[in-house]
Amino acid sequence: MTALEYRHLLVVRDGDTVRITMNRPERRNALSGEHLAELLASFRAAGETDATGIVLGAHGPVFSAGHDFADVAARDLLGVRELLTLCTELMSTIQSVPQVVIARVHGLATAAGCQLVASCDLAVAAESAGFALPGGKGGWFCHTPAVPVARAVGRKRLMELALTGDPIDARTAEQWGLINRAVPDADLDTAVDELLARATRGSRASKALGKRTLYRQIDRPEADAYTLALEVMAAAAQLPGAREGMAAFLAKRPPVWRD
Repeated sequence: MTALEYRHLLVVRDGDTVRITMNRPERRNALSGEHLAELLASFRAAGETDATGIVLGAHGPVFSAGHDFADVAARDLLGVRELLTLCTELMSTIQSVPQVVIARVHGLATAAGCQLVASCDLAVAAESAGFALPGGKGGWFCHTPAVPVARAVGRKRLMELALTGDPIDARTAEQWGLINRAVPDADLDTAVDELLARATRGSRASKALGKRTLYRQIDRPEADAYTLALEVMAAAAQLPGAREGMAAFLAKRPPVWRD
């Protein structure tokens, strides 16, 4: 394993996986501007490696309490807009890096912390975890956190989360589609690694193109989505990974991935 140094994160390369762990437990892993900038830098750096997967986790009793109000309260309008732009850039980067990104959620994920979970490709949570958009019962509504959450859970469930501000438990989050799995706390790491292993099989280049295309087509009208997907899939048939996969299938042999 090799480790990179950050103030608010622990970043470790573990085989084919980069593990990014938020490490600001005294602030409930609240997302200050500095913390967001480190997360953005770490995901960009991981995206440029040959790793196949990224695990986003946290230390301390809380996964992330969302934006750091001490930071927000000290900013004027332009400063808050800059902070939210940075946060949005992080969420976009999580979805644009070629690796499969999985959230490992062990505690409460609220507001922008819940946004982080919803922005990851996959998410596994301990049964003790919880999820909330608490702005609905406070003074600062969860406008930007609601964007990826809406796309995960649908309109009515989003409205319940956003308007009430009440948390849901991990089993409910699984039923609603916010996470992929809710597992006993003791099984969290095993479940994360098992799902990541299955999600990173095959050609790395093919997976990266597939992930990018899924995000580009998923919210388009069906006809537009087919137009996009058809052209990408036709072009992808010429890639080395596709050629090797088909050749291996036809020859009844294991594929050898070189990308």
